Parts: sequence; structure tokens; C-alpha cells
Amino acid sequence: MPHAGKGVAVGLFGGSFNPPHAGHALVAEIALRRLALDQLWWMVTPGNPLKSTRELAPLAERLQLSEQIAKNPKIKVSAFEAAHHIRFTADTLALVKARNPGVDFVWIMGADSLRDFHRWQRWRQIVMTFPIAVIDRPGATLSFLSSVVAKTFDYARVDEGDAPRLARMKAPAWTFIHGPRSSLSSSAIRKAARS
Repeated sequence: MPHAGKGVAVGLFGGSFNPPHAGHALVAEIALRRLALDQLWWMVTPGNPLKSTRELAPLAERLQLSEQIAKNPKIKVSAFEAAHHIRFTADTLALVKARNPGVDFVWIMGADSLRDFHRWQRWRQIVMTFPIAVIDRPGATLSFLSSVVAKTFDYARVDEGDAPRLARMKAPAWTFIHGPRSSLSSSAIRKAARS
């Protein structure tokens, strides 16, 4: 797990990154800038429990490729979840919170993930652990409003203009961040590679 001192604002950006691409780097850069983060932890997961692992590249390969794409020195690439045998985001966030008292965290996710977020294990616990920044993704701008989590936690939505303060807020708190979008997707890259 990367190190962060007390009072530091850190974004948590997790994914299988299979493979990582410029769209992921764009989300990380938008998050760093718009959320006024001191660090962003790019967490390469062992695998998404909701996705097939049939086409999942080895963790070491995804970690190495992520390090090549994440050029900003504020981005810390890590695969600490594998070392702790963690598969679920709720467990990751609980571990991060326990190990880092005094650090202000924000969970970062793409708007495309919000559609199925209510299928994640203990999704309500995730929302109650750290504030969440939902970053706009192509084709997901409007659908996020109809998502179960957006409706359930509508009262906790923070104006996008207050995004730089999000890390310092108490959960539940979430915002939707508009900005440049990349149409790249890992599944499309894998499909092209197979062809």
C-alpha cells in the first residue's frame, strides 16, 4: 500500500486495467485536478468479481503497463489488494481506512460503473466509507441519474463546483464530474487484439 501522511487528500482509483489505456490516465488526471488531490492510488485489482477472468492478463503485466501509462508523479500504482487477498471494494476501503488514520480519501469511479454499482458486494457500505467522485464516461452521462445508487443517495450529492472539498467531507457524499471523455475501453482493445 502506498504511503500518505495525515491531512493528505488521496484519490482511490481501482480497476482490473485489462489493459490500462489513455482513457484511464485521463480519468486519473481529471480526478487529480478537479478534486485537488495530493495523490492518486491507481489500484490494479486481482480481478473484478462481476467479470469473467477468462481474458484477464496476469497481474504483473497489468501492473507494469499501468506504471508505463500513469506518468504523473502524484500517481502511485499498486496491487496491494492481491497481497491482502482482497476481492471486494468494501474490504479494500475498510483496510485503507484502518491503515491510514488522518488521511482524507475519495473513491473514484467511472460513470459507466455506476449503472451496476448496486450489484457490488456491500455497495451501501462503500458509499458510507469514503466520499465518491463519479467521472463522466462516453454513453454514461445520462444513465447515471437513473442508477440505483444515484437515486438512493440523492440527498448526499454534492455540487460539482465543490469537488475540490470532497475529500474533506464526511461520507456519504458524492459528485459527478463532467469533462473531457475518452472512448477507449479495455474490452474494445482486447477485442481488437483478438481480431
